[in-house]
Amino acid sequence: MSAARLHTVRAPLAVLVAVLGLLVPIALVAGAGPADAAVQKLTPGNFRWSLSRTPASLVSDLDSALPNVSMQTVVDDGNRAGTACAPSVEHRVASFCWNAGDRDTSAWYPQGVTTSNDALGAGTYEGRRVLMASWYDHADDGVAKGSRVSVVDLTSSTTAPKYRHVLLAEPVSSGGQASFKPVNVHAGGLAWYGNLLYVVDTTGGLRVFDLDHLWKVSTGSSTKVGRQPDGSYHAFDYKYVLPQVAKYSDSTAGGYPELQHSSVSLDRTSSPDSLVVSEYRSKKDIAAGHITRTVRVGIDYTDRLLVESSDGLARATEAYRTDLESVQGSTAIDGEFFFSQSDGDDFADPNSRGDLHTWKPGAAETTRHGNAFPAGPEDLSYDPTRDALWSLSEYPGRRYVYAMDASSF
Repeated sequence: MSAARLHTVRAPLAVLVAVLGLLVPIALVAGAGPADAAVQKLTPGNFRWSLSRTPASLVSDLDSALPNVSMQTVVDDGNRAGTACAPSVEHRVASFCWNAGDRDTSAWYPQGVTTSNDALGAGTYEGRRVLMASWYDHADDGVAKGSRVSVVDLTSSTTAPKYRHVLLAEPVSSGGQASFKPVNVHAGGLAWYGNLLYVVDTTGGLRVFDLDHLWKVSTGSSTKVGRQPDGSYHAFDYKYVLPQVAKYSDSTAGGYPELQHSSVSLDRTSSPDSLVVSEYRSKKDIAAGHITRTVRVGIDYTDRLLVESSDGLARATEAYRTDLESVQGSTAIDGEFFFSQSDGDDFADPNSRGDLHTWKPGAAETTRHGNAFPAGPEDLSYDPTRDALWSLSEYPGRRYVYAMDASSF
């Protein structure tokens, strides 16, 4: 890579002071730019998750009340068409744009990304090559619709694919009847593993959705959700809903602040397979004393759930403090970590393009690949079958979905 594109950070390491096992916040290096990131190892077992499941009776009752469809059915039922576009992305190997309405709207903002290569590692799911992207609702119309995922068919086209939005739903009991409600999370990251879809809940941990329970519902109303008095089920005029079947609530020990779940990705190059979770903190947050961390937790291929310790808690196996500001997504490939970093929305400034950071455990600091992304990069997902690093951008009018050649970094 040319020197014009690659910038290696060489900020001096700050001093780590341990008092009774508590980490004292590190002072920012005077004059350091936003790319400076001295990485420190943390105690991974201090990051924990506990599993709670949606009552099986609710899921069963909704299975009985609603047509249960396959992922293949949803993929083949795409009702929107993406368009070809060529965003400014370093080592771009694929890209597409949403249709005009989704590209420009301020009602929904895209955040997370995952693909069928995450799901099974073979590149397809139920015979289809699929990308999923999460969006959160701005409730511009006064109706809080929660979050949704776009199911994108990449089987025959990666430049102008068909896609359809699916509403995320949390089963609940309403008036003694099984119903569902919107999932009001930022949905900043996605990880697809087998039949399960993991969605980050910023201050709550991880939400888990089951593709074996995709439901078809009634359409025709943009304001109705859940079971209606006439016995029909609606989802804000979305044809399909994907239900939450479990939740991982997080906690910390050893005096560590609670982890903010801003992004998540699957790493199939680790042993066992694992999830990588990172925090987003703005420059202002970091100046105010907040820290940013990245953790890894193992995931079990037999049941698709997090690996538990003997006490029933899932615990991180790696944990690092980076203090990188504005990290929107992260993943790991063969032990090397990748971070997407946003640099604002001043589109007239070429430096508002996002940066990619790479880091290998043992190195003192990250390496910055400046302006590798368009403005507003979000979540990351790695496709090992094509050595492609997928991401997407969030700003209205400048929304792209794209893949980069990972080995070029």
